[in-house]
Amino acid sequence: MKKYDTVIFDLDGTLLDTLEDLTDSVNFALNLYGFPLRNIDEIRQFVGNGVARLIELSIPCGIDNSNYKKCLEDFREHYSKNMQNKTAPYEGIMELLKQLSNKNYKNAIVSNKFDTAVKGLNELYFKRYIKVAIGESENISKKPAPDAVFRALKELDSNIEYAIYVGDSEVDIMTAKNSGLKCIGAAWGFRGREFLNKKGADFIIDKPEELLKIIE
Repeated sequence: MKKYDTVIFDLDGTLLDTLEDLTDSVNFALNLYGFPLRNIDEIRQFVGNGVARLIELSIPCGIDNSNYKKCLEDFREHYSKNMQNKTAPYEGIMELLKQLSNKNYKNAIVSNKFDTAVKGLNELYFKRYIKVAIGESENISKKPAPDAVFRALKELDSNIEYAIYVGDSEVDIMTAKNSGLKCIGAAWGFRGREFLNKKGADFIIDKPEELLKIIE
């Protein structure tokens, strides 16, 4: 008998390697205002709390910068048109999702990326296997609040008792705890195994296929 029947996935750093496209779009926006550009390792540390926080951390003086809102909007516009240039699923992800689908698991994405981007990327890469994709919007609190997780469970007609959360950051671990779910840490993502262990992930896996051993 299955331990779980529902898997809630984070997006960036868990299903998709989005770092290069995020870095390119951040630097496009920064360059418009003559701000210093950021490297990919800096962006790796800045992501996880939504694009507003990403831009806040990327520009001089953060939200106190007079061009903060303009820079954020320029980033959003550029990223919406360029979010699939270099982005790709991590090795083993498509095979994992196919297996989960074949075994009748219900799957969802819950992300702090803005909602239109989350739904757009899901449509591009995962629509055969993931029917529910929820991102940041005015109508729902972003992670680590549990709201998006609860909405996903409702849309999937799933019971929290049989759901598990998969993510790669401290925000994901907090989101799982706030939702009452166990968290599987994706060590291939933006933070790594040592970080996930320190932050208290319930399980840590190095490859996507290892998830099945946990949930079954």
